[in-house]
Amino acid sequence: MWRNFPLLPERASTFAPEVDALYGFLVGMSLFFIALIFILITVFAIKYRRRSEGEVPPPVRGSLMLEVIWIAVPLGLVLMIFGWGAALYFKMYGRAPAEALDVYVVGKQWMWHIQHPTGQREINELHIPAGRPIKLTMTSEDVIHSFYIPDFRVKKDVVPGRYTSVWFEATRPGRYRLFCAEYCGTKHSEMGGWVIVLDPVEYQNWLNSGGGGRVESLAQAGERLFQQLACHTCHGEDDQGLGPSLRGLFGRPVRLADGRTVVADEAYLRES
Repeated sequence: MWRNFPLLPERASTFAPEVDALYGFLVGMSLFFIALIFILITVFAIKYRRRSEGEVPPPVRGSLMLEVIWIAVPLGLVLMIFGWGAALYFKMYGRAPAEALDVYVVGKQWMWHIQHPTGQREINELHIPAGRPIKLTMTSEDVIHSFYIPDFRVKKDVVPGRYTSVWFEATRPGRYRLFCAEYCGTKHSEMGGWVIVLDPVEYQNWLNSGGGGRVESLAQAGERLFQQLACHTCHGEDDQGLGPSLRGLFGRPVRLADGRTVVADEAYLRES
């Protein structure tokens, strides 16, 4: 029975067990305190009920120890949950490992456009290898979308006019559902797809066979556009143009005119 009606989606990423552990702790703690409060109310209602009209209850005096306990215990639990959740959040949404495979995603009503660094393009499908970190750099052409893979416990908003990123590592081959988790219009419910996790050898074979259609790589497309728009006349490699050279700029700290220092990431390049 539970095979057909699982309490949680399948665990198919390295993050899934950690997210489920936190979720399970929250549910278990909630059930414990629900049961505790219900039992105490029942016991106290019976034990301390009024037995006769003339009965006078004893005066209630404060208890410093009791007050310390009912402040310290909830505070300790809340701080523990906060620390646990914050550590997991920063692990999931922080910087991706250096060996992560970069994949670019564009959300559009009502489909996902996906491009691999070697040029393969897909619509509503994402082929990735198992056992390797995957970094998604995402943006939207129109409204806010949300890239959601339940079996990976991964969800990230995809926002127009800026880049957002998320990373994950699939643990086993298979087909896993992909959804948009942010209402984005009349066909929001149809904006779905599949994440297809392959064995590393099968993934390489998929790339070699052309995948979703082989085109020029992202680096080649960028170089062609750089030349086509005559960007090299101002930003040549030899610093002889009107502007600085862009060689090796990506990922480097850049000092702005107002004195601030920022990292030249995807958002910096888009804004520039």
